[in-house]
Amino acid sequence: MPTRAEEYAGLSVALTTPFRDGEVDYEALKAQIEFQIHAGTTCVVPVGTTGESPTLTVDEHERVIATVVETAAGRIKVMAGTGSNCTREALELTRWAAKAGADSVLIVAPYYNKPTQDGIYQHFKALSEAVEIPICVYNIPGRTGKNIEPETMARLAELPNITMVKEATGSMDQASQILQMTDLTLLSGDDSLTLPLLALGGRGVVSVVGNIVPRDMIALIRAFDAGNFPEALRWHRKLFPLCRDMLGLSTNPIPIKGAMKLLGHDTGELRLPMTPLLADQETRLRQTLADYGVLSPGGDATPAQRPEPVGARR
Repeated sequence: MPTRAEEYAGLSVALTTPFRDGEVDYEALKAQIEFQIHAGTTCVVPVGTTGESPTLTVDEHERVIATVVETAAGRIKVMAGTGSNCTREALELTRWAAKAGADSVLIVAPYYNKPTQDGIYQHFKALSEAVEIPICVYNIPGRTGKNIEPETMARLAELPNITMVKEATGSMDQASQILQMTDLTLLSGDDSLTLPLLALGGRGVVSVVGNIVPRDMIALIRAFDAGNFPEALRWHRKLFPLCRDMLGLSTNPIPIKGAMKLLGHDTGELRLPMTPLLADQETRLRQTLADYGVLSPGGDATPAQRPEPVGARR
C-alpha cells in the first residue's frame, strides 16, 4: 500500500533548542539547520521533545518555528512541533506554524490528562480541521501516559491531512497493525528501532542521534531502500552504541545536548527541570563518542562533525 507522505521518507532530525545564558540562542539554531542541510537531511523538526518544548514560552515556541522556517528557506522541510495537552494551545501553535510557513506539524498525543481514545480522536480532529498542512501524529505513551491504540490511529487516518505517524511505542506489533490498517507514512520515533521499522514498512525516522551523525543515519536508510540489507545492518550495528550507550545515559535531550557541546554544536545548556549529565556520565559519553569516531583522543570533534557556519551554502 503506498504511503501518503512519501516526501517525508528518509531522515528527519529532532532539533535541540540551543540556550545561552538562559535565553534561546537563535544563531546556534541557524547553524544547526545549515549542518543538516549540508548533510542532506530530508526534514528538521523543531520544538518537539528533543527541543525542550515544555520549557519554552509560547512566544519562544513561535519564534523558534519562525526562525527555522526562515533559515530553511525551502532548502529542507520543516515539521514544527505544535502539540499540547490543552487543545486550545495546540490549535494556537498549529495555526501559527501553518501561517509561518512550516511544511507540516508534529503533534504529540495529549499528555497528563489521560483522555479516552475518543478524546484523543476529537483532539486531533479539531487540529486537522484548523489547518490544511500535513499532520504527523506523535505517539509516545512513555511520555504521555496514554497509548493511541491502532483502532484510533485508523480513525485518524481517515482525516485527509493526517498523513504520518511518529511511532515511539517500541511495539513492533502495534507498528505492524498501523501499517496494515492505514496508509499513513510511519516514521520511527526511536533511533535504535529504525531498521526494524523499515523492515516492517516504515519509511524513515525522526532522529535524535541525527543531530550529530546525520550522514550515517541517511546511509542506513538509503542502503535499506536500495535493497542492500547487509549494508543497512552494518550501519545499524555501528549506530547502535550511540543509541544505547549515549542516549541511554539520561532522559532525552540531556545526553544529546552533552554530545553536541563536546562536538561544538551547542553550549549544552538545559532549562530546568532538565539538568546536565553527572561527571561520570560525561566521562562515559566522551568514551562512546571517541569509540564511534566523532571525537578525537584529544577531545576535538572530527572535521565532518563540525557545525556548518551560519549562512553557508545559501
